[in-house]
Amino acid sequence: MAKNLVIVESPAKAKTIKKFLGANFEVLASNGHVRDLPKSQLGVAPEDDFEPKYITIRGKGDLIAALRKEAKKADKVYLATDPDREGEAISWHLLQILKLDEKQKNRITFNEITKNAVKNSIKAARCIDSDLVDAQQARRVLDRMVGYKISPLLWAKIKNGLSAGRVQSVALRIICERENEISAFVPEEFWSLDAVLEGSGKTKDFAVHFYGDKETKTALGSEADTDAYIKKSGKSFKCVEVKESEKHRKAPFPFTTSTLQQEASKVLNFSTKKTMQLAQELYEGVEVKGHGTIGLITYLRTDSVRVSEEADANVRKYIEENYGKDFVTTADVNKGTGKKIQDAHEAIRPSYLDIPLTVIKESLSRDLFRLYQLIWKRFVASRMEQAVYKTLKHVFDANGVKYTCASSKIAFAGFMSVYSPEEEDDSENDGNIAAVKAGDVFKLKEAVKEQHFTQAPAHFTEASLVKALEELGIGRPSTYAPTITTILARNYVAKEKKNIFVTELGEAVNNIMTKSFPEIIDVNFTATMETLLDGVETGDIEWKTIVRNFYPDLLEAVDNAEKDLEKVKIRDQETDIVCEQCGRNMVIKYGPHGKFLGCPGFPECKNTKPYNEKTDLKCPKCGGDVVIMKSRKGRRFFGCSNYPECDFMSWTKPGEEK
Repeated sequence: MAKNLVIVESPAKAKTIKKFLGANFEVLASNGHVRDLPKSQLGVAPEDDFEPKYITIRGKGDLIAALRKEAKKADKVYLATDPDREGEAISWHLLQILKLDEKQKNRITFNEITKNAVKNSIKAARCIDSDLVDAQQARRVLDRMVGYKISPLLWAKIKNGLSAGRVQSVALRIICERENEISAFVPEEFWSLDAVLEGSGKTKDFAVHFYGDKETKTALGSEADTDAYIKKSGKSFKCVEVKESEKHRKAPFPFTTSTLQQEASKVLNFSTKKTMQLAQELYEGVEVKGHGTIGLITYLRTDSVRVSEEADANVRKYIEENYGKDFVTTADVNKGTGKKIQDAHEAIRPSYLDIPLTVIKESLSRDLFRLYQLIWKRFVASRMEQAVYKTLKHVFDANGVKYTCASSKIAFAGFMSVYSPEEEDDSENDGNIAAVKAGDVFKLKEAVKEQHFTQAPAHFTEASLVKALEELGIGRPSTYAPTITTILARNYVAKEKKNIFVTELGEAVNNIMTKSFPEIIDVNFTATMETLLDGVETGDIEWKTIVRNFYPDLLEAVDNAEKDLEKVKIRDQETDIVCEQCGRNMVIKYGPHGKFLGCPGFPECKNTKPYNEKTDLKCPKCGGDVVIMKSRKGRRFFGCSNYPECDFMSWTKPGEEK
C-alpha cells in the first residue's frame, strides 16, 4: 500500500511524476478544477460580504470519491497542482473536499517536471498560500460579476448567446479603436529617389539613395520636388566619405508566455491557443524514445526571463563544448523584470539540455517538435555572445545634393549561429561597393523615382494583440490565449489569414460597453485592477475590499443601461445558398460548434445545413470550388462543393497545380 498520495491536475502529468517517486507514492489526477461557482446563478452573495458559493463540478462525483478513498489510506497527501494562482486555488479546493488539515504542509510546487525538481519539492512542502488563493478568488469573483450582470443586458439589447468579460471587453475595445484608426487614416504622398551609378573596375553598377541638401535630411513630398533634385544633382557623383563601424545585435532573452506566443505566431503560424496547448503537453510530459515519459520544458505561464543557476551553468557548458568559448556570453543575462508578480517563475526553457534534438525529434509530432525546437534555440541563444556586423557607409556629393549607401556583413555570428529572429535588418547588404574609396567619381546611369503613400496602422494579429495586452498591463500570461479564443468564438472578431477584424456584432457589443460601462473597459482601470490583484497575492490588500468597492458601481451602471439603451438589430450574413424548403437565401448562424447555415424564416422554417467555408482553390477532379468541411468527429477536411456528384476529398490542403 502506498504511504503517500500526490494529486496533480492531469493524467499526463501524473504519469510523468509517478516514474520519479517509486512504490511508496501513488499519483492521481484531479482533471483540473473540482469545485467552481455554479453556472445557473451568480454564485457570490453580496448580502453575506461577497462570500463565494462553491459547488462540486458536475460529473466529478466519482473522481472525488476515488480521491477521498485514496486520501484516507495515505499517511500523507501532497497537492502538486501548477505553481501559479489558479494551481494554488485548485489545491485549496482539494484540501477542502478531502478535509485535510490546513496547518499541515501539503502543498508542493516545481517549475519543471524532472526527478530532482519533484523530489526537492517534497522536501520543501509548505502550507497552502492563502494570499495566492485569495488573488485567484478575487479574479474569479470580479469576472463572474461582470459576466453575469452585463451578459443578460447584451442578450436583451442585441441577441442571446453573447457574453461580456472583464478582460475580453478591453481586448475588444483595443481592436475596435485600431479599426477606427485605420478607417480614419488619410494617406499622405511621398517620393523616394535612387541614383544608379555606372560601375568601374571590379565595382558593378550600384544604387545610392537620396538624403537631402548637404547635412539636412529632406523629405520629397511631390514629383515636382523629386524632379527638381534630379535636375540639381546633375550627372557626376563623387564619394566624399567612407565610414567603417561595428554594429552589435544582442542575444534575445529566453521566452516568457507572451514572447513565446508572439514568436510562435510569427515563425510557426500557430494561434495563441495552439501554442499553449502544445506547450502544456511539453511541460506535462511526452514519451521520448529511451527516456520514457518526461516533461521537456519548464512551466509555461510566466513573466520572468530568469533561469536557475544550474540550468544557466549547464547551457554555458553546452555552448562552450559545441560552439567554442568565444560564443559564451560574459554579460549578466539572468536579471528578472522585477515588475510583474509571476516573475517568481523561471523563463520557459528546456528541462533536459543533454538530450539531443535529433533524439527528441523522433518521438514528437511535427508541430510539437517545431515548438520545442523554437524554445530550445531561444534558450541556448540567450546565453551566447551578441552578433557583430562590420558596416560601411558611403556618402556621395552630386552638385551639393547628398546621397548615401550602406552595406554590412557578419563579422561574428554569435547567438545567430543558433537562433535568427524573424526581424528585418535595417541595413542593406550591398557588398558590391566595398571597393569604393573617398574621392572616387561615378557617372549617373539612371535616376529612379517612385511614388509612395503613408500606410495606415496595421490590423492586429494574435501576436501583436498579445504584445499590446502585455504592454498595457491587461491580463496575465494565463489569460492571453483564452481571451483571444473567446472573442473569436463569440464572433466579435474574425480572422482573415493572420489579421483580426471586428465584426458588426463586435462593434455593437463594444458600443454598448463603451457607452454604458466606460470604466470597466478603460485600459488604465483594467491595468490598475491587475495591480490590485497582485497586491492581494503579496498580502498587502484584502481581496474583499476590491470586490466591495467594485460591485455597487457595476450595479448602478447596469441599471442605467437597462433604462437608457435601445435594442440593436444585427443582421445575419446572407449567402447565395437557397433554402430548398422555402426558397429564401440562407444565412450564416453561430452555434456552440461554430458556423452553420440557417433559414431566415425561423421558426416557420427550421431548415439548417453545415456551413462549408470556400477556399480560393479549384477541385482537381471536376473544377468546382474546394470548400472546408467537417467530419462527424469535427475534424476539418477539404472537399468539393459539388458533392455528392463529385467525391473529391483531402485531409491536407490541395495544391494549386496537379
